[in-house]
This record gives sequence, C-alpha cells and structure tokens, in this order.
Amino acid sequence: MSDTTLHSSGAQPAIPRRLEISDLRAALAAGVADFKAAPVFGLFFALVYVLGGLALWFGLGAAGQPVWFIPIAAGFPLLAPFAAIGLYEVSRRREAGEPLSWGPVLGALKGRGDGQLALMAVGVLIIFGFWIILARGIFAIFMAQSGIGFESLGLLMSGSGIVMLLVGTLVGAVVALVLFSITVISLPMLLEREVDFVTAMITSVETVRANPQVMLRWAALIAGIMIVAMIPAFLGLFIALPVLGHATWHLYRRAVSD
Repeated sequence: MSDTTLHSSGAQPAIPRRLEISDLRAALAAGVADFKAAPVFGLFFALVYVLGGLALWFGLGAAGQPVWFIPIAAGFPLLAPFAAIGLYEVSRRREAGEPLSWGPVLGALKGRGDGQLALMAVGVLIIFGFWIILARGIFAIFMAQSGIGFESLGLLMSGSGIVMLLVGTLVGAVVALVLFSITVISLPMLLEREVDFVTAMITSVETVRANPQVMLRWAALIAGIMIVAMIPAFLGLFIALPVLGHATWHLYRRAVSD
C-alpha cells in the first residue's frame, strides 16, 4: 500500500480534488489500458456478474413473474461496484508495479480484513432491498385495479403501465444517485486505505458534492453504458464492466489521492 495510507483511528475524510471532464477521459483511457493489459481478470469478474443476471432472468421466468426482472435489472448495476473490487486491485497493482496473480486479486474481495468492506456491502444490500420494496409499492399504486398480475409483461404497454414505468424510473434514479454518491469513491478507498466505511462514504459524498457536474456525467455515463451492455443477454458487460471498473479506480486516484 502507499505511504498515504490512512488509519481508521481518528481518520478524517480526504479532501477531494477539483475534477475536470478531461479527468473522465483520462480515467476511461486508463481503464481501457488496464483491461487490455490484463483481460483475463476483467472477463472473469464480468462472467460472474453476467451469470448472476442470467440466473435472475431464468429464475423469475420459471417462477412466472418476469415483470420483476425490470426493477431488479434496473437495480442490478447498483451492485456492479462490488463486482469491480477485484478490478480495482488489478489497477492498483499495475499502478504500483506489483505482480498480478489470482491470490491477491481474489483476496481483495474480503477487503483489508477489518470488516469495513463487509459492512459497506450490507448497507448497499439494504438500500437495494429498499428499492425493491419501493418498486412493489409503485406497482401496487398504479396496477392494483388493473387485474393484471406479475406474470404478464403486457401490463407495461397499458396507460397505467407506462406511467408506472415513468414514476419507477424517477424513483430508481434517486436511489441510484444515492448509492453512486456513497460508493463511487468509498469502495476503492476501502481497498487502498485503512479507513472505516463511514469515513470512506463521507469522502465519496464530499467528492460528488465538490464536483457535481463531472461526477453526474460519470454517473450518467456508467448508467447508460451498463443499460446498453445488458440488453443483448448481458453480453456487453464482458467489455463494459471491466473497463468501467478499472476506470473508476483511476478516477478515485485523481479525486482524492495525495
């Protein structure tokens, strides 16, 4: 780890730097370079993510409730940062000139061994579960009188279904923005530095607040790429997830690195 490592005892949130649009371009270029240099790691983590998405699709179809794939798929990218933790480690090791091997890369998934990453994961899963509850509530509000059940995708083409989708999209965007704000910097920070997850989340939120235009563009770019990549049976994620994961590490380094 670097000499800039922070310690959880009395750690203070890092002061974010001012970012420019050029930082996004540079981070993306670095992300592409990392993926090209070590594609096997990116393809592995993307495969796990893709298999999870396909399991959801076939599982909900078998349960006769394909409609629920839409809100789950909408929230699925919110979990992508955790799928990218191993990719952060690949980028960190390449940046530090350390050798790449499966042991330390997979070991990064458990964090620094202090439980902070696990606590962060629990918090994100709670917010994801809250989104699913909201989605069910939105469905109940708009479709309770329609007589159409969860088993039919045809409800989405009705007037109430279209309004439901619009409201759900707006609510989902708010939830996604909250999760983006607390994770975009905190997850790579927890991997690199000895800080508690609260400090990491505060740093992440402060970085977004200090750079609203740049970070909102980054959030929109991630959302757009991930949605497009999911459409053809999740196959586009084999490229999108690794590149965005590596790029997020490099954006973090530009945002708060000393």
